[in-house]
Amino acid sequence: MIRRRQTSVFSLAFLDCICCGFGAIILIFVLSIDSKEKDKLALLADLRKVMAAQLASMAKLSSSKEDLTRSNARISTLVTDARIRNDSTHALLDELEAQLSSEKKGQEAMLVDIDDLKKEIAARQKKPEMVLPEEKPAPVGLTIGSNYLAFVIDTSGSMRDPNTDGVWGIAIRKIGEVLDVYPQVEGVQVLDADGRFVLNAGRNGAMTWLPDTRDTRDSITRTLRRYNAETISNPVPGILRAIRALYDANNPNMKMGIYVFGDEFSTSESADSVMRTLDQLNPADENGNRRIVINAVLFPTTIRYTFSMGNTGLRLANLMREVCYVHGGTLIALQDL
Repeated sequence: MIRRRQTSVFSLAFLDCICCGFGAIILIFVLSIDSKEKDKLALLADLRKVMAAQLASMAKLSSSKEDLTRSNARISTLVTDARIRNDSTHALLDELEAQLSSEKKGQEAMLVDIDDLKKEIAARQKKPEMVLPEEKPAPVGLTIGSNYLAFVIDTSGSMRDPNTDGVWGIAIRKIGEVLDVYPQVEGVQVLDADGRFVLNAGRNGAMTWLPDTRDTRDSITRTLRRYNAETISNPVPGILRAIRALYDANNPNMKMGIYVFGDEFSTSESADSVMRTLDQLNPADENGNRRIVINAVLFPTTIRYTFSMGNTGLRLANLMREVCYVHGGTLIALQDL
């Protein structure tokens, strides 16, 4: 009987083969790792190039955006300047149009005055068959009897014609009507509401009475038409200056009359304080008579155009009503200009 030898599965040759196989696998793995690392490095370099290009593009876009912003700012500045110049031009044009309109109205008013003068000259050139003495009636209730007349005129903006910037024509006419009531007085003078002497200020260094002549009366009209000194809307300073500067206590024949022409009493001063001051300057005698008669002619400018509960025209009306009553004068309130 033949004895068989037993065969071993895990012999030395088999182990060698197995080791060689594992070595080959490890070698392939090592080689593949090195190849992937190179691919990664190459890909990373490509990404860096792409990112650098993107950053350069973004920097260029940012620079373009800044240039565009600066351009927009310059354009906005130019547009703003153009609008300002346009507004200034329109404002200048409006002002010029207003001036032209005012000049046109003034020329029209002047033409009307010229036509009236022409008619008056033509009427005077006619030879009437019989000349009758002209007697103009005095305004209703006007106090007559003064031989010295002082006129206190408010020449503030509300007492001026906006078309000519001169004193209202009706105010000048009313002064003429009052003078016509007195054919002859011993002295006459005109002050504005601030107490400045309108006529002959500073002659021989004194503010005194002027002789009542035709030249003086004509000078009153001419001067007031072009008088450009504006006063405050308060005739009280002019009244006080007229009393203090013109009344002569040493002249027993003086019968002084003051005529106030105004439309406002625009001041914080109260009517009571004004009445007290006037009472001290023009006290009553034992019979209740006073040395100076104070009259007033009021114009409805502020009451007509700016009526309100605190209207300064109403304040003047209330004040002068009391002043004229206490000081023996007459208050005349015109209803229209």
